Amino acid sequence: MNAKKIIFIVCSICCFVAILKLPIEFYTFLRTIVSLGAALLIYSWIKQKNYSLAIIFVLVLILFNPLFPIYLHRKSIWIPLDILTGLLFLIIAFYKKSEPAKQAEKTAEILPVQKTYSRDRIVSVKREIQ
Repeated sequence: MNAKKIIFIVCSICCFVAILKLPIEFYTFLRTIVSLGAALLIYSWIKQKNYSLAIIFVLVLILFNPLFPIYLHRKSIWIPLDILTGLLFLIIAFYKKSEPAKQAEKTAEILPVQKTYSRDRIVSVKREIQ
């Protein structure tokens, strides 16, 4: 398991634990860890020029940022947001993308079919001797 995957799993576990009634210190920690995970995802996706997925986690980063916190004063509002964010991190952690190297090997194994023309074929003619 690589470090990114571990960070995303920790973020998702923290989001699921946030459903419980816990002290305010945990929620400050939650904001910090989720923000770091979202920033890591945004950086890697912008580097890969995958902007549509980066926009989703920009929203997560804004919602969970610890520097300028957004307070949704009711727990009933935060619970679905925590569950959704936890699911997003789990999906990203366990999403398997196809590797280009393996695809290149598969295409290298398939040989192109050469087209043959009738003029290139040797035709054997059998003549009967009378």
